Order: sequence, then C-alpha cells, then structure tokens
Amino acid sequence: MKHTYQISGMTCNGCRSDVEKRLNAIPGVKEAMVTLENEQAVILMAYHISIKTFQEALPKKYVITAMTKPEVVDSSLGSSSTIKMEKSKWKQLLPLLLILSYLTVATVMLNYQRENWDEAMLDFMGLFFIVFSFFKMLDIKGFSTSFAMYDPLAKMTSVYGWVYPFLETALGLMFLMRFEIDIALIATLILLGITTIGVTKTLLDKKSISCACLGTALKLPMTEATFIENAIMMIMAIFMLFQEF
Repeated sequence: MKHTYQISGMTCNGCRSDVEKRLNAIPGVKEAMVTLENEQAVILMAYHISIKTFQEALPKKYVITAMTKPEVVDSSLGSSSTIKMEKSKWKQLLPLLLILSYLTVATVMLNYQRENWDEAMLDFMGLFFIVFSFFKMLDIKGFSTSFAMYDPLAKMTSVYGWVYPFLETALGLMFLMRFEIDIALIATLILLGITTIGVTKTLLDKKSISCACLGTALKLPMTEATFIENAIMMIMAIFMLFQEF
C-alpha cells in the first residue's frame, strides 16, 4: 500500500535526505520518497503503519500529517518514478515575482517626476537588497544552512552565511544614499557572482533544493528564475559601472 503524507519543518535538501533516511529505516517501509518543494512523502509500506510511528522516528522539528485527500499514484509508473508536484514552479515562485513587481513599481514612483532616469537602477538595486536582506534576517540560522547548500563561499565557511544578510543591507543603504557607488557596484558583482556560480552548478546537476534568496520564511524552489534574478542585478551593476567611468 502507498500513502502520501505532509511533512513540515524541512528547510533544505539536507533536511529532506535526513527525513527520507529515517522513514526508510522504519520496519515495514518498503520505500519512502520525500520531496522538499511540496513538503510531501510518498511511502510504500508492506502493511499499515500508524502516523504515530512515523512521527516518533523523526526529530521534533519535523511534523508529519496525513493528507486529507491521498494522492493517487499510478503503479504502472513504478515506485521510483518522480512525484508529480501539486504546485507548478510559477505558483511556487509567485512570492518572488510579486516582490520584484512591487520593487519595480516603487522604483517608477520614485523616479517618474525626474527628468533623468539614470539613477533609477540604483534605487531598484538599493530596494532589492534591503527587502531581500529583511527576509533573510527573519531566520538567519535557517538561511545560513540553506545558503550553504549551493553558495561556494558559504560552503567553505558558515560565517559568510551569517554575515551575508548584513552585507546586503549595507549595499542597499549605499545605493539608496548614493554612498561610494563604485565600491557598492563592485561588491555586488563579487557577491552575486559567487552565488550565481553555485546556482548554475545546482541547476546543471538538477538538484532539488530550496532557494535561500528570500530566507526560509518563503520556501522557493531553486529554478532558472534564481539565475535570471542574479543575472539582472549583475547586468545592472556592470551597466552602472560603465556609466560611472
């Protein structure tokens, strides 16, 4: 028999692997497949196992609950087939798209009366860093853990993951206050360049992990949108550097 369960508390692929390993170790479980994006576990069992047994096998930070409407899995696809996600990538990315839309509108409102829109990019970049750093600071520890899953420098030293939100805040203030713009632009290229390398590798390896760009408060999948988001900011920084020189 095969049942689908909801699991909350997972923040990264490491959490997913840990949960999957513990569920597979339970007697009677033939195979457990856990996905991070939709926080679900599809469990194939030899006989009925109570949800209490599953919960006792997991650390307290994970909560497993039965789905109100069990997912029907086509047995002809095989037990190792990929679990179909309930939410599309676009629905999962809706928070990110809304935030970017609001930042764009705010930038237009700040600049629509100006004769010259050359500094509009600086306003957008400043607002971008301030807003995104805010979400990261809601759970710096969780962000640091998730960030280390793909950022090369964060993998080398956990301190970088803890400091990163503050670096974003500093860059945001520098752009909005027009303070040492050249330094801020170069720093933007370095920080986002390092992250983009990690994002690119993750996408090429087709790993299923969460994007930490909005911290852990909003669970976003690592998709091409993350790469595009970083690329746009880097292109803006390069363009503004050419303008400065």
